Amino acid sequence: MRIADQWKDYEIIDTSKGEKLERWGDVLLIRPDPQIIWNTPKTHPAWKKADARYIRSNAGGGRWQNRTLDQKEWKIRYGGLTFKVSPTGFKHTGLFPEQAVNWDFMAGKIRAANRPVKVLNLFAYTGGATLACAEAGASVCHVDASKGMVAWARENAALSGLGDKPIRWIVDDCKKFVEREIRRGNRYDGILMDPPSYGRGPGGEVWKLEEQIYELLDLTAQILSDDALFFLLNSYTTGLPASVMEYLLGVTVGRGRKGRVWASEIGLPVAASGFSLPCGSTAVCER
Repeated sequence: MRIADQWKDYEIIDTSKGEKLERWGDVLLIRPDPQIIWNTPKTHPAWKKADARYIRSNAGGGRWQNRTLDQKEWKIRYGGLTFKVSPTGFKHTGLFPEQAVNWDFMAGKIRAANRPVKVLNLFAYTGGATLACAEAGASVCHVDASKGMVAWARENAALSGLGDKPIRWIVDDCKKFVEREIRRGNRYDGILMDPPSYGRGPGGEVWKLEEQIYELLDLTAQILSDDALFFLLNSYTTGLPASVMEYLLGVTVGRGRKGRVWASEIGLPVAASGFSLPCGSTAVCER
């Protein structure tokens, strides 16, 4: 497992009974996590000091139980990047801290290339990977079906002092965008794909990961340059382990390419236990 252990403004303090206790800057949040099946004692004093807790509903979804949180949004930093954090529906905060291990991987590849690099970020959310690649010197195309998420990403870029970097902000269905890029003949030196398990595009298009990921990978492989640096596929889907993702990437993007294909879980350290919490997987095709 690769661990995102370079955070200063974020940490998982403790985990137990289906919940994780997190510090986001100075704010303490409790959020559910289905992987936390252990019932270790919640003895850490911060459990009782959490500013807000997300409560799941038996009917689906849930709500935030506000204890002492008097701010709707705040900022945290990772290296030279600044992100807006805001508790949203379905337990999210606008950032997936475990992805920092992938941000660092891509930034290292870009800096070591010593040449102009074009990166495509699909299902790009609030732009963590976009900003990491742009800060490292790449020109980036950021694509997400949600207008609100793209606006949030642009705000993060401004907060990070990257508002004038060569970033294209696109609100579009990712598959349709890739199909147009194929027709245009555009190519990218690095591609990141972070698809949801289920979602809808701006035109009502339905996305189901298990049914459509192979076709999308096969399409996207066509816009990867011959001397590309990397292709990353992320997944949080329980039924899509790292070994399956590695196979998928190998028979699509990696087919006939120089380099190697590999995959691993990614995770975050838990301060109280000294162990790490798995947070999905990433498959990589790299030169």
